[in-house]
Amino acid sequence: MAESEDIDGGNGGLFARIVSLWRKLLKLIKSIFKDEKWLSNLTLGLGLPTLSQLVRGQGGGVVTSGKVFYGTQKGTSKRLAERLVHLAKKKFGLDLEAVNMADYEVEKLPTERGLVFFVISTYTDGTPPEPAQWFYRWVEESAHDFRCGADFLKELKFAVFGCGNSQYVENFNKCAKTLSGNLKLMGAKEVADVFLGDEDKGSLDTQFRDWTGILQLRLADYCKPLETLQLEKPRNPSVKAKLEKIRKQKEKDGGQSTDIEDIGKALNGLKAGEKPEMLNHTTRGNLKKQGYKIIGTHSGVKLCRWTKSMLRGRGGCYKHSFYGIESHRCMEATPSLACANKCVFCWRHHTNPIGKEWKWKMDPPDKIVSEAIACHRGMIKEMKGVPGVKPERLAEGIDVKHCALSLVGEPIMYPEINELCNRLHGEGISTFLVTNAQFPRAIERLVPVTQLYVSVDAGNKESLKAIDRPLFSDFWERFLLCLQKLRDKRQRTVYRLTLVNDWNVSEVEQYASLVDIGKPDFIEIKGVTYCGSNDASSLTMKNVPYHNEVRAFGEKLCSLRNEEYGLACEHEHSLSILLARKDRYLKGRKWHTWIDYEKFQSLYRSGKPFGAEDYMEETPSWAVWGAEEKGFDPQETRFRKKRNHPGKNVSVDSDTKQAIKTT
Repeated sequence: MAESEDIDGGNGGLFARIVSLWRKLLKLIKSIFKDEKWLSNLTLGLGLPTLSQLVRGQGGGVVTSGKVFYGTQKGTSKRLAERLVHLAKKKFGLDLEAVNMADYEVEKLPTERGLVFFVISTYTDGTPPEPAQWFYRWVEESAHDFRCGADFLKELKFAVFGCGNSQYVENFNKCAKTLSGNLKLMGAKEVADVFLGDEDKGSLDTQFRDWTGILQLRLADYCKPLETLQLEKPRNPSVKAKLEKIRKQKEKDGGQSTDIEDIGKALNGLKAGEKPEMLNHTTRGNLKKQGYKIIGTHSGVKLCRWTKSMLRGRGGCYKHSFYGIESHRCMEATPSLACANKCVFCWRHHTNPIGKEWKWKMDPPDKIVSEAIACHRGMIKEMKGVPGVKPERLAEGIDVKHCALSLVGEPIMYPEINELCNRLHGEGISTFLVTNAQFPRAIERLVPVTQLYVSVDAGNKESLKAIDRPLFSDFWERFLLCLQKLRDKRQRTVYRLTLVNDWNVSEVEQYASLVDIGKPDFIEIKGVTYCGSNDASSLTMKNVPYHNEVRAFGEKLCSLRNEEYGLACEHEHSLSILLARKDRYLKGRKWHTWIDYEKFQSLYRSGKPFGAEDYMEETPSWAVWGAEEKGFDPQETRFRKKRNHPGKNVSVDSDTKQAIKTT
């Protein structure tokens, strides 16, 4: 008699049976006509309780507790779940508990009697985040298990908010949609249509705020508000109009909400009248916290740690050793903070936007270049007074001579990338452009740059998908076509390999076969940089190879290429080595991997065709493979910081954080 106790406080008897039959009849009518407005009007006309009143009880506020389950990889879902807990307590006195799906015994789900909410993100290939996988799998298997049936979760009342990105097309919010569908298959009652939060359309926090506005009105059918609802003003005008429509319908139907089933879809399908800015408030704030200077609406610049190091006379980066750049005069920048991949070793922990095409407001290239130089100079000036900074290096650093277009995102995605490179060359600045090999036409149309890189993060399709997590479904075909386009370039070209233990280090033979497609001038091989623990990646220090492992990989690759490439340079401090084509860069048993930058600028200004061989320069002895210095410029001063550890004496290179036992 549990049902009668919910309705009339335990009187039982004939009345309880009548109520039970009436509830079943209402459900039957609803299933036949699928029209809640018509059903609500029928019950009100007869003076009988509606289905929602039967669920919550005639006396009102029976539902007083519940749970908010979250499944998260980066922490977004957890944060939103905690916001919902606070809101429910403030508005309805509901005691909700935020629960990590990984910590919940999902077999207990059929016993839940309060309101249950789910905030879940979608991860690689439309799968749930790792902490939510067992919960998600159990629900899916139960929904298709004949032993559970269509009323297995009949007492469950739920709503789902999905965290996704529509750039992933067929996998967009797949977990939220599938979870909602499977719960309904088992008889659970959805109190509000699944909401598909979309990072690509702006801040998830803003969308969550709009969803909770809808949810508050819907919750009024299940529990009594503590006071007259005062909803926050929605930021989206369409959301405001939809909420007003719900209020009027509720008044007309005697307090019952009707027009609710299509609200989530309507909100998620909104289109702005003009192109949006690439960076929303949250993304911009996250990047600024990481030290980025944001330029306009989609570009950025940041001071590299090797720039700081060389300003203090403590050594330059691997590009100084391999190609002769002056690290203290190098500007690290990008005209596009968006990317088409979400690589597992991303330095930026996926705080930047993603996209497959340019769909944002666009700043002109002259503005980007001028503001980037101004921001960079400002950061250089801020180094004045820092202990160890050399005055002459500081003066030189103000005069930018190199630009690494590899800060974050996909620079070649910017539609005006050619004009931007022209502007940089016009300022006498060399260009080192890195692309993630997903935009072959952009590579084909690219003007000559000082050195063009393609990131080759894996040797086969399966590994590339796992490591780069690309947006494009035809990512492998795009990748191979980019390598083909690289082969047609006359200026210096580079394959950039990032080695990650347990991910791609064993694929040396497959890497060797990819060399035939692009025939690059150089192959840079670098151990992955560990950027600390974060929820967006599972990498640890165990995934970082030792320098001798990077060397061994390069030696094996040269052997597989029948010594077509030689071991030219190394920079131990960056776990980096350089392979170079012998036919072009080994002259009289001496490597010529360095660049004559003045010659490049002269050739570029001439407007005549030129090739990589026209601006090469001999590599100094300290930078070549096997040199005692291992790529460290002897004109610089190695700085080691003393650290005391129990039982041993250790010094640490302050720039590379490599520990060296001294006793």
